[in-house]
Amino acid sequence: MVLKEIVVQRKNLITLAAATAMLVGFGLGSASAVDYPKRPITMICPWGAGGGTDAVSRILATLLKTQLRVPVNVVNRTGGSGAIGHTAMATAKPDGYTVGLATVEITMMHWMGLTKVTYRDMTAVCMVNSDPAGINVRSDAAWKTYKDLERSVRETPGNFTASGTGQGGIWHLAMAGWLRAIGMPPTAVKWIPSKGAAPALQDLMAGGIDMSTCSLPEAATLIEAGRIRPLALMADKRDPLFPDVSTLKDIGVNWSCGAWRGVVVPNGTPPQIVDILEKAIKKIVDSEDFKKFMKNRGYGIRWMDSKSFAKAMAEADETNGQIMKTAGIIK
Repeated sequence: MVLKEIVVQRKNLITLAAATAMLVGFGLGSASAVDYPKRPITMICPWGAGGGTDAVSRILATLLKTQLRVPVNVVNRTGGSGAIGHTAMATAKPDGYTVGLATVEITMMHWMGLTKVTYRDMTAVCMVNSDPAGINVRSDAAWKTYKDLERSVRETPGNFTASGTGQGGIWHLAMAGWLRAIGMPPTAVKWIPSKGAAPALQDLMAGGIDMSTCSLPEAATLIEAGRIRPLALMADKRDPLFPDVSTLKDIGVNWSCGAWRGVVVPNGTPPQIVDILEKAIKKIVDSEDFKKFMKNRGYGIRWMDSKSFAKAMAEADETNGQIMKTAGIIK
């Protein structure tokens, strides 16, 4: 009788051990997920300090520190038109302690031959923001309206310059797409590469370029100071924070283009950690602190979960590649 009870107990212990192993295998009760994070996290920003991506990185890092209760440090890894920073995101150790704020350029750089890294080399966590491009000129420019600018470009193609990001970046694509939409070649306005919107706007103010196609939020301070005049917005509807700025659609030009930003981690990062990050950032995006920050700077909030963001990146990669080829940015 005693022997029979011992056998039954051993069978129960074996069954319990197997069940526990299955739970751990499925990530339920996984120590790595429960214990994450235990040390500081690095957030890689692929663009320079002072720009829109830098600002969004820093507010996310600040609020993420509160959510996860560990320091989150922003590191600007600039260069290569975004290639250096995005490569750093994709090649970091997949342990959850390096995250990145990827931008739309991840769906464009490989088409330019700037890097072999694509969105496929990283795991989507969530999208948090998107902003359309604007056409901005100095307030003392001869162009008072969008039509004035378009007329000048048509009459003297090749005489004007623009900037806002590196060669083949999203604001370059915005410019090339606009020129294509009005029936002009991409060479009608010469693109001057820069390390981001902030240095491009400084160059605009100094008279080094004639226009910038960065977003209105990135130029907001200069717009409010009366030093920059936005002539049009490359969107389907007006921005409520800049209601007097017409969209190209309002004017009769069929072109819209914008930038987006989203959190990613290297492929191989445990799904439990991706889930923890996604849930924490969702709370941030829904918070009044984040909403207030984004509203004050005119940044658009756009949430996508991991699955939706991954799909959006795949679609953007295909679409942007087609547009860049058609616009003559790549062969």
